[in-house]
Amino acid sequence: MGTAHDFSAEAWNTYEYGAGVGGDQICKVCHTPHNASLIGDQKPLWNHTATTAVYTLYSNSTFNGSATITQPDGASKLCLSCHDGTVAVDQFNPVNTSTNFIAGAGNIGTDLSNDHPVSFDYSSNLAATDGGLFDPTITPSGLGNTISTDMLFNNKLQCASCHNAHDNSNGKFLRKSNTNSALCLTCHDK
Repeated sequence: MGTAHDFSAEAWNTYEYGAGVGGDQICKVCHTPHNASLIGDQKPLWNHTATTAVYTLYSNSTFNGSATITQPDGASKLCLSCHDGTVAVDQFNPVNTSTNFIAGAGNIGTDLSNDHPVSFDYSSNLAATDGGLFDPTITPSGLGNTISTDMLFNNKLQCASCHNAHDNSNGKFLRKSNTNSALCLTCHDK
């Protein structure tokens, strides 16, 4: 509550529960207990309209995982459903006014070529081939277990590997502090 993902005070969020005054459902914009949309392998009771955008993907000859980068899927597709600017924040069931789009730095667009790659397999093999990444199956994440257990989704690195939409205590919704590049150095051996 009280973060950029708290839409309860937005005029367009008029969904109410019981006798409440509009907007008392903080989770409804993204989640619903009934009739959720199942997007790929992610099933967080999703209620928001999914993006259908086609993205320009990250590509760099020095990145050894390029062959496994796909169009964003899973958790990244959920994030991009608002943050690519193609679907309005208020495009969710039962509200479909579709007039409030993310602007400014929160709108990363559909050109992901200069952003950290997402939706790629981060495996022990990739770490060995790359030489600049830690093995995710044995390297502690700093979040309680290994990188694979705490930060990957079906062995893929996704937006939610580094960001937690429900907790902004580290700023920029980071899963852990990036002071002295600590978050980056969880995976990168530089």
